[in-house]
Amino acid sequence: MGLGVEDRHRIAKRAAQEIENGMIVNLGIGIPTLIADYIPSDISVQFHAENGVLGTGPTPKRSDINPNLCNAGGYPCSVAQGASFFDSATAFGMIRRGRLDVTILGALEVSEEGDLANWIIPGKLVPGMGGAMELAQKSKKVIVLMNHTNKQGKSKILKECTLPLTAKGCVSLIITEMAVIEVTPQGLELKEVMEPYTMEDVIKHTDAQLKILKTTGKV
Repeated sequence: MGLGVEDRHRIAKRAAQEIENGMIVNLGIGIPTLIADYIPSDISVQFHAENGVLGTGPTPKRSDINPNLCNAGGYPCSVAQGASFFDSATAFGMIRRGRLDVTILGALEVSEEGDLANWIIPGKLVPGMGGAMELAQKSKKVIVLMNHTNKQGKSKILKECTLPLTAKGCVSLIITEMAVIEVTPQGLELKEVMEPYTMEDVIKHTDAQLKILKTTGKV
């Protein structure tokens, strides 16, 4: 099942809470690009785009779109004061040197050990990996935003990924329309349940083992 607009924005709004003042953050295509719209004005963040921008801003109004300015997904973006522009080689140099504090990506599957699959479904047309392999391996923290289940209603959070991997053991946090789940050395910990879902809904639609905490809350 695809996510509605409201669910996509709720996931992005929750993910924005993971961003701290002074961070350098890369946003993948899809839901992650919405996060820039939910950063509080008192938080200073540098959003990095691998097509060569450091300092992208919120989604521009249609009347403010600059046709020469886009993010790594090819969608129109704005830039914050002090933004800088450079070539893709420099952008990937930042990634490979480990300069990014956080990358926030979409995913097709995530395993209970934090393995990420997000670039191909054999036999089907998908956008491609872009910079995902470097981002997933070199960023200090990887957060995944995605539907909890695929179009067939099957869990995308699995004991082991069935699709080709982007990177092994890279994911720290998973945020879906149902839940916020942390990947820990002891397994997956259910941190929060998203309204209107229940803990039972999350467990039913998750194929990996979930550790339920006394502090598990509602969002």
